[in-house]
Amino acid sequence: MNNNSYRCIRLILGDQLNPQHSWFKDKNEHTLYVIAELHQETAYVQHHIQKVCAFFCAMQHFAQALSQAGHHVLHLTLDDTQAYSSLPELLTYLIDQYGASQFEYQLPDEYRLRRQLQAFTTELNVTSMYYETEHFYLNESAIKQEFTAGKHHRMEAFYRRIRKKFNILMNGNEPQGARWNFDANNRNKLKPQDFNAVPSPLLFENDVREILARLKRHSVKTIGKSQDFIGWPVTRAQAKQLVTFFCKQCLPRFGEYQDAMSCQIDNAFDKRQWSLFHSRLSFAMNAKMISPAYVVNAALAYYEQHKAKISLSQIEGFVRQIIGWREFVRGIYWANMPHYSQLNSLSATRKLPDFFWTGETQMNCLKHVIGQSLDEAYAHHIQRLMVTGNFCLLAGVDPDMVEQWYLGIYIDAIEWVEMPNTRGMSQFADGGIVGSKAYAASGNYVKNMSDYCSQCYYKVNQASGLNACPLNSLYWRFMDKNQQDFAKNPRNRVIYANWLKKSGEQRKEILAQAEDYILNIENL
Repeated sequence: MNNNSYRCIRLILGDQLNPQHSWFKDKNEHTLYVIAELHQETAYVQHHIQKVCAFFCAMQHFAQALSQAGHHVLHLTLDDTQAYSSLPELLTYLIDQYGASQFEYQLPDEYRLRRQLQAFTTELNVTSMYYETEHFYLNESAIKQEFTAGKHHRMEAFYRRIRKKFNILMNGNEPQGARWNFDANNRNKLKPQDFNAVPSPLLFENDVREILARLKRHSVKTIGKSQDFIGWPVTRAQAKQLVTFFCKQCLPRFGEYQDAMSCQIDNAFDKRQWSLFHSRLSFAMNAKMISPAYVVNAALAYYEQHKAKISLSQIEGFVRQIIGWREFVRGIYWANMPHYSQLNSLSATRKLPDFFWTGETQMNCLKHVIGQSLDEAYAHHIQRLMVTGNFCLLAGVDPDMVEQWYLGIYIDAIEWVEMPNTRGMSQFADGGIVGSKAYAASGNYVKNMSDYCSQCYYKVNQASGLNACPLNSLYWRFMDKNQQDFAKNPRNRVIYANWLKKSGEQRKEILAQAEDYILNIENL
């Protein structure tokens, strides 16, 4: 179907698989859409093999769908692009090969790609034009109005403005239920009897054996466990099926248990329950197969039809994650880049422990979360923030290394969403742009929200002594080390009051325990 020449070449990146984009309203035989697997995209960080397979598979299906819809599409694999060291080099060749007089692209959502394409188009001798991706609630101009570089922004205030602006869960100017936030209702621990209601996740059977062979052929370095069939959605139709599944099977109890963690699923219960009540829609949304508005509207419609079995706190917790947190971190990212990527307010420099690549540690919480991440390319937000992230924060791991690990290992990790969550929310490396305080926690938090501690080598109720939980002494070391800055925050007053209640000898013993763990961090 393709011609020998085209007036316009339009680039579609791997996370721009939006069939609802205005580009596709009209068919034009003079426009060629290019979707390409690129070596530069497999190499800027070491990715989970399932992540690479999922994106490549989704790109292939999207190219086929566009072609079937009557568009002219060029889908290039690594075999086709191996001669080109970069995206600009490939585009230069294609523009010349097809004699194009126009190059068009959608604005990338990663700074490095946006900068790369801006530099490329500046040097082009043909006309270029860019478009927005038409995916998010807030467009580029709205982000500039909402966010200021270097300034602390409160997610809750932002969330309320977005609720009002788009009339979501509102009664006029007031929130439904007379409360904006039901977060206090969403911190329940799963009890053994609760697992009977946990559904096995909806998994698809997308064959990626050809992609795996291609990755091997091109010596692409990856991490994690490979699978011949990817269970994640790789088409819009599959993504919509997953939305429906979530609404029916998970939404009724989502909010209640959205912060819960458990390793019971590896023992008495079905291991396929690893995603609990979470939607697993982040990959589909971040690749833009479906929009956040589609997901929110579908969930709201289902909630309205089933209020007898779905409480307001369930739907509000879900909506907050998407129109609140997801849109919020995107704004933080674009308001503060590129400076944001260099922030390290706590001067953390320690190397990421080797067990982050193997899961081989005696700390059961880390063993479980890292193991699940390596197996499934997935962990939910509390596992990321309060287990792996919390450990790295307390241990003083270099945020660059933490960031690279998160960006590589998770199937939904794209820099605009990953960086503010990691460098800001998790590691407090931005000094408070995202959060007003460091999200540090002792082992008690893990105990309260999971069953990890009951099967652990370490004793969660001890801060020092034989087999004391490392999170406890590391927590007090972290708070003691940063007392001069953190004590100014009213939210930390009780914490430091409790620290000072301990005797001088107790504090000395706890800090000595922490230093021993730091020195032997690879053996935890």
